[in-house]
Amino acid sequence: MSSLFFRLLDFSAAFFGLLLTAPVLLVVIIAGYFDTGSPIFMQQRVGKNKKPFTLIKFRTMSVDTQSVASHLASTTSITKMGAFLRKTKIDELPQLINVLKGEMSLVGPRPNLFNQDALIKERDELGVYDVLPGITGLAQVNNIDMSTPKLLAKTDKKMIETLNLKGYFKYMIMTVTGRGRGDAVGPG
Repeated sequence: MSSLFFRLLDFSAAFFGLLLTAPVLLVVIIAGYFDTGSPIFMQQRVGKNKKPFTLIKFRTMSVDTQSVASHLASTTSITKMGAFLRKTKIDELPQLINVLKGEMSLVGPRPNLFNQDALIKERDELGVYDVLPGITGLAQVNNIDMSTPKLLAKTDKKMIETLNLKGYFKYMIMTVTGRGRGDAVGPG
């Protein structure tokens, strides 16, 4: 499959996904103001060819949480509403905007922070940054997170090499139906 085909698929799915979930997005934004006072979370991430882009998500942690990988953050930082958003993966919905903008794909390696040196090194060696980062993928549905950089990079590379239309839909369906925990959070 060509990258143009996947781009058209990404764009269409993100566009209709945002239309269909607009009421949910609005409710979460309003509720988020009462939860943290700042419902939208934006953070610089490493994109295709290691170019920076701003990832958009719903905030699930308190505003004063340190900007580190989720597995290094404390579980005590997660708000009550944030726990629900993470469990249901609703916190990921604003990333559909990143997909529309062409900064992300629905399926690809999860975008990491620029301060995750070990992961950047492993991914760089395997050419993982040659593709758009994604909302979900092989690592996510198998609960492999950024706390294991070498395993994550190898899993990302395997997904990139084998991704086809069937796999694309398989990873999305597995994610929507609850497979994978999402990014792990460190102990409280």
